[in-house]
Amino acid sequence: MISMTGFACSEWSDENICVYVEIKGYNSRFLDIYVNTPPWFSFVEPDVRQIISGICERGKVEVYIRIKEKNEQVNVSVNVNAAKAYMQAFADITSSLGLDDKPGLSLLAAMEGVLEIDKPRETERLWNIICPIVTETAKKFREDRLREGQCAKDDIYKHIGLIEAGLKIIEKNILSLENNIKENIKSRFQELVQDNIDENRILAETAILLMKYTISEEISRLSVHLGEFKKEACENKRLGKKLEFLCQEMSREINTIGSKSNILEVTQAVVEMKEALENIREQLRNIE
Repeated sequence: MISMTGFACSEWSDENICVYVEIKGYNSRFLDIYVNTPPWFSFVEPDVRQIISGICERGKVEVYIRIKEKNEQVNVSVNVNAAKAYMQAFADITSSLGLDDKPGLSLLAAMEGVLEIDKPRETERLWNIICPIVTETAKKFREDRLREGQCAKDDIYKHIGLIEAGLKIIEKNILSLENNIKENIKSRFQELVQDNIDENRILAETAILLMKYTISEEISRLSVHLGEFKKEACENKRLGKKLEFLCQEMSREINTIGSKSNILEVTQAVVEMKEALENIREQLRNIE
């Protein structure tokens, strides 16, 4: 089993840059990939998506790439036309309001567009450095999802065992359930006709009620669903949706058994089976 939740991160640095890559996974019905990089590095998003889609089929996956340049080159140029336009605007304001103050160089330099900053970067070369880091982080992310998936599988099998134990209790009480039906019919007939009991009528009524209230078919179908569930869990690595369907079918059979039985042991077993099944369904919400 593979969990949709997971986490992995990696750091790398040399004399020029520091790189930090982080990947987080959450449960989702479909594959939803979110890539966050510095604006000037956003061109790598399709490549990052391809790496993630190669290891994930479902889930929301967030990828964060942070880059810190240690010895970055910065080219600064002055937009003289913008500076002149700002100075003219300042002059118009002081003249219109009768002010003596004149803007200083610090204010002028802070105005948008006056100083133009360019950071030349060899982006393709950077991606050649960072791509293996993203790939390695994705590998660790997959391993974390596999680890969490194994924990979920162990928990699911534990609760499958509880359902099977409850099923055994129910099977042991099939005869008691049938006897209860027979005794109820006899007591009703005795109330109605007292000593004039028609045994054939009792047998006919008993047969009708046994057909209506027997749980043998539900037990049989539930056993089949449990076997199919375990088989699918062992053979299929990506099985979230299939197991969810089997849980729905098992829930239907367990509810039917509970509605047909008035035996305390069976009722208690049904309650425990429902609780175990709900725990399984909760785990499956995180399975890919």
